[in-house]
Amino acid sequence: MKKVLNVLLLILAWPVVLLCLLWAIGALYFDLPWATLRTPAAILYPLAAIVIAWRTRGAWRKVGVIFAAFAIVTAWWLTLQPSNDRDWQPEVDRTAWAEIDGDVVTIHNVRNFDYRTATDFTPRWETRTVRLSQLTEGDLYINFWGSELMAHPIASFQFADGPPIAISIEIRREVGEGFSALGGLYRQFELVYVVGDEKDLVRVRTNFRPGEDVYLYRTTLTPDEARERFLEYITVLNSLHQRPRWYNAVFANCTTAIRSQRERALRSVWDWRMLINGKGDQMLFERGALVSDGLTFEELRAQALINKAAQEANDSPSFSQDIRKGRVGF
Repeated sequence: MKKVLNVLLLILAWPVVLLCLLWAIGALYFDLPWATLRTPAAILYPLAAIVIAWRTRGAWRKVGVIFAAFAIVTAWWLTLQPSNDRDWQPEVDRTAWAEIDGDVVTIHNVRNFDYRTATDFTPRWETRTVRLSQLTEGDLYINFWGSELMAHPIASFQFADGPPIAISIEIRREVGEGFSALGGLYRQFELVYVVGDEKDLVRVRTNFRPGEDVYLYRTTLTPDEARERFLEYITVLNSLHQRPRWYNAVFANCTTAIRSQRERALRSVWDWRMLINGKGDQMLFERGALVSDGLTFEELRAQALINKAAQEANDSPSFSQDIRKGRVGF
């Protein structure tokens, strides 16, 4: 019986340690500071671990060798620190921060670029002042660029006496750095809250980036709830301005970060569609979080597509009003 138990434990242990080894290979490949060494390290590291394990006597000692190799890489990986001081791409060159004085919130580094194409633009960073007492609604954009399973949400807060403030949670890419879904599982990217004008954050996706669709929904948030959510964003972006954090494709991405920025007791019930977020609007519809006026989800979503209206409005001063005309909830 003892031998059988030992064999069963070994059978269970090997998949675990091999997964650990695979994770460590990814950590070296994506996060090693010296780019030229990443591929060689990702190849030589597992070979060395396997050779040492093969030459080690005893099944459990072999497991121990692989796990020790994983532990060494993990110990190094945990020392990696995020930074606000890198050669950033111009779209994320600055981090937003805000000052709160009673009812008045002054937001610095609000992005409002003048686009000619998706890659040809004149950077413009602004300071905006809003009053919490004038915050009336919360809107939600859902941006698709490829798979229907994955999307990017953008929150937008409406003020009775001024233009909307949009907030997009993104990776903060360095110059020459592209997006990698696998890299997002490691410490390749910093997290950034981009605060911007809708004519920037929305229009660049509808009018300048090919193959992207954007849907606009009015949420059922009351003014008090919208203010609470707005201040949650402000709290986090102020924190990131002082103390950068890592983006993570699972635990701190464009959607899961929205949930985690809330107090634990106030967080909504976990749903798999928070991770496979292309279904996030359907989840919100089912929870009654979107104004629907009695439409089915399919009907609501069909009328929520704003690309055509955004392209017609283009650089009009009334862009935000034009893309909302005739839609449910507006």
